Amino acid sequence: MSKHTTQRPAILGMLGGGQLGRYFVTAAHELGYQVWVLDPDAHSIAGQIAERHLHAAYDDRAALDEMARECSVITTEFENVPAETLDYLAKSVPVRPAAAAVSVCQNRLSEKGFLRDNGLPHGPYAAVHSEADIAAAGADLFPGILKVVRFGYDGKGQAVVEDREAAVAAFRNFKGETCILEKKLTLDYEISVVLARDEEGNTRCFPVSENIHRRGILDISIAPARAAQCIRDSAMEYAEHIAAKLGYIGTLGVEFFVSHGQLVVNEMAPRPHNSGHYTLDACVTSQFEQQARAVCGLPLAEPRAHSASVMVNILGDIWFDGDTYREPDWNLLHQYPNLKLHLYGKHEARKGRKMGHFTVIGEDPAKVLEAAMAARAAIGIAD
Repeated sequence: MSKHTTQRPAILGMLGGGQLGRYFVTAAHELGYQVWVLDPDAHSIAGQIAERHLHAAYDDRAALDEMARECSVITTEFENVPAETLDYLAKSVPVRPAAAAVSVCQNRLSEKGFLRDNGLPHGPYAAVHSEADIAAAGADLFPGILKVVRFGYDGKGQAVVEDREAAVAAFRNFKGETCILEKKLTLDYEISVVLARDEEGNTRCFPVSENIHRRGILDISIAPARAAQCIRDSAMEYAEHIAAKLGYIGTLGVEFFVSHGQLVVNEMAPRPHNSGHYTLDACVTSQFEQQARAVCGLPLAEPRAHSASVMVNILGDIWFDGDTYREPDWNLLHQYPNLKLHLYGKHEARKGRKMGHFTVIGEDPAKVLEAAMAARAAIGIAD
C-alpha cells in the first residue's frame, strides 16, 4: 500500500457537483470516507448527499481555504474548474489529477499539441485566433468542424463548416473566441477507454466501449465494443501512454475515432466519463470507486466486466410532449428484468440535459443490445 494512503476516516474534497460527483460521493462513502463538495449550483445533486456542500464559486478563496484545511485530498468531476483553482489548492493539499494534467485537457489546442508532441495519432487541425487564420487554413481542412478551444462539451461550442465562408460565419457567431478548426473525418465508429492510474503508475483499463452520439451528445455505449481485438488493444495502449505522459492520478476517459480502420485520438476527459457509466452495473469495480481508490492511494481494484452491457442516456427531452411537461412512465423500463435504471435527481428537466441513464446487462451481447434498443424506444427516446 502506498505510503501516501489517505487514511479513513478522512474528508475528500470534490470540485463539481453533478452526476459524476454524486457517484463519486457514493463510492467514497462505501469505502469509509466523508466528502465535501464545492459547487456554485444551489441544487447540486452531489452536494445533496455529501457531508457538506460548499455553495460557492470555484474561485472563492474563503471556500477554497476551508477545503484545503479540512480535506485530505481534492479531486474533480468537471474539467472546466479553473486551473488556477487547482494550483491554489495544491499549495496546501494534494490535488489529483494535478492542475497541469487538467489544463492540457481544458484547451483543445493544448490537447492537440500534447498529442502531436507525444507521437499520438490525431486528426489534421489549425488554430483559429482570427479570420485571417481561416483564410490561411489548408484546403484539406474542409469540410471541417470549428470548435471553441475552451468550455465546449456535448456538442456545444462547435459547428460543422463546409467551406471558409461557413467557418468565418461560425467564428463570428462564437464572438471571435479562439477556436480550433479540425478536419471532419470519415468515421467507421467511435470508441472510448476509461482507465484509472495511481500515484505509483499502476494503470487499470476498463473494457473498451463503442459509442453512438446523437446531436453531439452520447446516446448509447456498447461494452465490449464491437471492434477488432487489435483495435481495442491499441486503444488501451494509447490511453495508458496518455495517462503516463500526463503524470495522471485518478480516472481518465479517452475518446477515439476509428477512421478507415485507423485509430485517431479525439479528446481526453480528466474525470470519470459518461461512456463509463456501464461499469456501475457490468463490472467488478466502477469507474467511480477506482477514482476514489486512485486519489486516496489505495490499490486499484479489478476492472473486469462480468456482463455484456449497453448504456443509454436519458435526456430531458422525454419530459416534453409538445408543450406538455410530464414525468416519463418509468414502469415501462421496469418491465426489463436486466435493466438498471439510474435517475440523477436533478430538480428540473431541460431538453438536452442529462437526467439519467439505464444499462441493460446480460451474457449475450446481441440480446442485450436488442433489449436496450427496445427499452429506449418504449420510453420515448427518438432517433
